[in-house]
Amino acid sequence: MEKSMLIGFFALLINAGVSLGQDIQPSQVPSVVVNSFNKAFPKASDVEWEMQGDLYKVEFETGLLSVDHDVWYDKGGKLIEHKEEVSKKDLPSTVLATIKKDFSKYRIEDVKKITKAQQVVYTLELKSAAEELKVAFDTNGKVLSSALD
Repeated sequence: MEKSMLIGFFALLINAGVSLGQDIQPSQVPSVVVNSFNKAFPKASDVEWEMQGDLYKVEFETGLLSVDHDVWYDKGGKLIEHKEEVSKKDLPSTVLATIKKDFSKYRIEDVKKITKAQQVVYTLELKSAAEELKVAFDTNGKVLSSALD
């Protein structure tokens, strides 16, 4: 019994490692993917590639303030998802209005803009003295999800 639990545990660890992604060398990324990336983000720096399932994930920075980006491409070079750090001043006024109305006791931290299939979602941490929330908003300010962190 103990042996089978140990084997199951190691199998779970191995599977978790594969699903989280594996670092790969740029030379292992298909040229169509690299070309799409270079065209979309010509000023990218500190570029790191990973394989996540069937997708190529690239982590990089842009700009003088080193804004972090995570972008996923399919094998054909199509951009699937883009997650980037943004400033709270870049949030739509509709999102800011919802925060002011429903989360007035919280301060805004760690803002991310996620674009997937032409849909934009903003995720952020809202912190108060007593708790921290992770909240996702659509561009109209509607709360899509909220959870204690």
